[in-house]
Parts: sequence; structure tokens; C-alpha cells
Amino acid sequence: MSRLVEANLAPEAFGRVAVLFGGKSAERPVSLKSGAAVLEALQAAGVDAFGIDVGDDFLQRLVSEKIDRAFIVLHGRGGEDGSMQGLLECVGIPYTGSRVLASALAMDKLRTKQVWQSLGLSTPRHAVLASVEDCRSAAMELGFPLIVKPAHEGSSIGMAKVNSVDELIGAWRDASGYDSQVLVEQWISGPEFTVAVLRGEVLPPIGLGTPHTFYDYDAKYLANDTQYRIPCGLDAAKEQELKDLTARACEAVGIQGWARADVMQDKDGKFWLLEVNTVPGMTDHSLVPMAARAAGLDFQQLVVAILSDSVEAR
Repeated sequence: MSRLVEANLAPEAFGRVAVLFGGKSAERPVSLKSGAAVLEALQAAGVDAFGIDVGDDFLQRLVSEKIDRAFIVLHGRGGEDGSMQGLLECVGIPYTGSRVLASALAMDKLRTKQVWQSLGLSTPRHAVLASVEDCRSAAMELGFPLIVKPAHEGSSIGMAKVNSVDELIGAWRDASGYDSQVLVEQWISGPEFTVAVLRGEVLPPIGLGTPHTFYDYDAKYLANDTQYRIPCGLDAAKEQELKDLTARACEAVGIQGWARADVMQDKDGKFWLLEVNTVPGMTDHSLVPMAARAAGLDFQQLVVAILSDSVEAR
């Protein structure tokens, strides 16, 4: 836990902290819950924190409110994609998490995969879908089953597993309602893991289990039958391999502060990187707080540790 809580800054050292949540993305409901939890924890820690539900009046709030630093809990586009980070940098307000380039890159699943591939990091084969013909070509090239994803959404929004060309075409059309760019990936059969990083350290991986077809929105935020394994069920060597892969994947994207990577393991034991989230969920179902608890940090210590990097790194 060396680097995780070593800052020990007095609450007043943070100044007046704006917790940014809500926004207009498809992940707004999750962000509202995350923001409420973070705000409550910061206030309980003695930090002078207040909340801003980011809407059309945000620029006026930015000018009128005294803000010494911002805790970003905006999930999805408009908050996790570099745009909010760029705005805060322009007005000179320190903020939590990754900077502009890493935020924008991680939000783009296609570009993230291309970076990983260029470095020899394993990620499932994929294709970009923009037409019915693209769907037919992807089916021929990749085979079935496949998973369809909007390229710039999180929380499994717009995702679907498909087993035929007709299902693929339908899923592409549905995903296109969320994003102009749609990916399709090879389906990796095997256990799923999620691995959080905090202040340069990789937290204990979590093994995920769900009776759903995959770890979808309902399994993430609503269901009570999702299984979370900590320890994750891997032997020591494999767990270290998973942690090392996550560290390399996050370094390749340029992650700072905190993040969470999602990884699959196939029947041969090989790990496959799916994506990395630069503003992970902080709800009662969320995974980073679970991993932090396994590393010895309660929720309040976790949010203060995340906020501490906004002081140290800017």
C-alpha cells in the first residue's frame, strides 16, 4: 500500500473541490450515483467539496464558483474523453485522473486496440462496421460468435453477442444508434477479469462471473447474482502475468492517477485486453472500490488518494 495513501495531506490542502458528475452521455445515471458517493466520502474526510451536475450552465458555474481543483466522475463522452480535461487545463484548474491525450485515446476502443497491437499486446481481432457489406465481410473474416460494441461508449452500453450474419447486422444497427463508429470483435470464451490501477500500483485483480451472456449493463449495475472473486482464482504466476499486462497496457495509453482495465482469458490461459476506463464507476456495484478494499483502502481513503494526485501531478 506504499504509494496508495502516502500523501497524508490535510483536507484544507485541497482547497475547494468541485465533484463533476452527471453530464449528458448515455452513462449519466451511473455517473449520478458515482458522483453522490464520491462527494459524500470527500465531505466525510473533511474536504471542502461540492457537486456540479454538468449541464448547459457548466461554463457559467466554472466562472462563478471558486474551484481550486476538480474531481471528475463523469463517465463517457463529455467527461471521460479528454474534452473536460482540456477545458479544465485551459482555465488552470487541476483535476483527477488522466490528462487529455490518454483520456481521448482510452475512450476510443479502436485507437486503443491499434496502440496495443503496435506494441505486441494481445487484444482480440476486430473489424470496423459501417455497412451491411462490412458485417458480411467481418463474419467471413472473424467467424462466430462475435461481440458488437459502439467504439466510444462505456458501461457495456449498445453491446451485443451475435452468432449469425443477421444478428450481426441487427446489432450493428442498434449500436449505430449510440455511436457513428461500431466495432466487432472475436468472442473470447473464458473467465473475465478486471484490474484497477491506482497511483502507479496495480490493485488485486477481480474475477467476474455472471449468468448473463456477458458482463453487460444489468450485470454491472443492477443484478444481484453477479459474482466477484477476490482473490481472482488464478495461481500466483498467472495473477502476476495479468497484473504486468495491465501495467503495460495502461502505460501504453498514458494513464495517470487511476483507471481500470478489462481482460479476458481464453481456454489456453492466454490473456486478451479489451479496454481501459479512465473514469471507472464509483457506485455500490463498482469494481475499483472492491479492489481498493482488497488492498487495504476503504472508500474514503480511495477517493482521497485519487484526489491527492491532482495536487501532486499538476
